[in-house]
Amino acid sequence: MKRFQIPRGVWWVAPAVGILALMSLYPLFFLVFTGFHSISGEWTIRNFTRMASDRMLGEAFLHTAVFTVAALVLELVCGLLLAILIDSLRRGRAVLRTALLLPMLLPPVVAAVIWRLIYNPQFGLLNGTIRALGFNPSHLTWTSGEGGALASVILVDVWEWTPFVFLLISAALQGLPQESLEAARVDGASRWRIFFDIELPLLRPVLALAAMLRGMDLIRIFDQVFILTQGGPGFATETISLYIYRTAFRFFDFGYASAMSLLLLVIATMLARGLVRQLRPIAAREAA
Repeated sequence: MKRFQIPRGVWWVAPAVGILALMSLYPLFFLVFTGFHSISGEWTIRNFTRMASDRMLGEAFLHTAVFTVAALVLELVCGLLLAILIDSLRRGRAVLRTALLLPMLLPPVVAAVIWRLIYNPQFGLLNGTIRALGFNPSHLTWTSGEGGALASVILVDVWEWTPFVFLLISAALQGLPQESLEAARVDGASRWRIFFDIELPLLRPVLALAAMLRGMDLIRIFDQVFILTQGGPGFATETISLYIYRTAFRFFDFGYASAMSLLLLVIATMLARGLVRQLRPIAAREAA
């Protein structure tokens, strides 16, 4: 009888797989375990049932949804327009691409601190520029006003991460079939007609990929909101990640914070699976 032997390659990858599994599964199991325990350490399911009646949690999810949708749409549109514009230039492409990537190279915390100084109503660059133009910006508080605080945070994220979308689309533009583009130009098609009829359909997989990557990052936004507004004024910019942080480390209700984290994980996983399913038909059509 032939003895079963484990392939040698399995032994080589087993340590790495074991470490990755330990780093991934242990925090998840601990999160589930904590979610089913109260502050006093008793076993309970109240942490999960409590979410249904938590009005502040609902508002945090609403702020997160508005932030995610608005920032994602703006980043996709701006990244696409910038990529098309720079690709149409004959000179200076490399310099402009490098300059546009600079915001993305900054750590999010550093970018948030910079924009907090820019938004400062007394000595910030933004109000200082408006004042230099002869206008009175005393009513413009940016991150302190309930109406504009969320929009101000969205602007910072768009400024920092539009270059990421631009980079993906710009790389995809370089790989488009030049024969089809040249044939359209010879036939007298305008630049916008070429874009809508040829380039945009071919860019759909890249746009879907960019939407998935940025969407997963936006739904768990924390650092920029924490530095710029800390969830204020009042509760106007409180996102779900910031609400979970406050619940855990300000009120020390780790069980409820763990339950909300599991809910956020489930929602993010469902969104990712939905976007991946949208990517598969597009990839299959492109392959055909």
